[in-house]
Amino acid sequence: MGAALIRSLPGPDSRKPCARSGAGIFQRGLQAAQISLRKGVNAMKTLYLVGGPMGVGKTAVCQRLKRDLPNSVFLDGDWCWDADPFQVTAETRAMVLGNIRHLLGNFLRCTAYETVIFCWVMDRQDILDNVLAGLDLSGCRVVPVSLTASEEALTERIRADVAAGRRGPGAAERSLARLPLYRDLDTIKIDTTGRSIPEICREIAAI
Repeated sequence: MGAALIRSLPGPDSRKPCARSGAGIFQRGLQAAQISLRKGVNAMKTLYLVGGPMGVGKTAVCQRLKRDLPNSVFLDGDWCWDADPFQVTAETRAMVLGNIRHLLGNFLRCTAYETVIFCWVMDRQDILDNVLAGLDLSGCRVVPVSLTASEEALTERIRADVAAGRRGPGAAERSLARLPLYRDLDTIKIDTTGRSIPEICREIAAI
């Protein structure tokens, strides 16, 4: 379901994505930037893809990034699939991906924004690739980030959410089961354990 990533951004080794075969997000972003420069396009946009397990702090980080980065717009993937009852079928999966691509495409085309921020669970490579499939990334720098945390920190955060009524029973177990999946993704890993939201946002903004 889409091409894999092959390039890493400069920086510490712990933040480099894994090498994979195929033309991936970093490669496509670099090619798009080079094409835009040759065409004389000066307005380079940045698309941040922020993934991570439930309860790791994706929404809070992205809301802060929206305030910190210039001319920003934020989309949470969950807003594109907020239904009752929540049904996971081939049809609804295709629907939510179509909704996400449509909104991201509109944001990227809109001249009012130079920073587009998207967050979703995105615990499989095919989800990341499928989100980008069909988007026009010319003149766009794509930055895929996975927020992680220690099992202890993630459990503590989710238990606080459950106690406050923001999540249901079993949320911690479901989130912890997905946590190891992020190790194999071609994304920049940022450990949020013991760190403040402004500190995490500064690291993302510096990529």
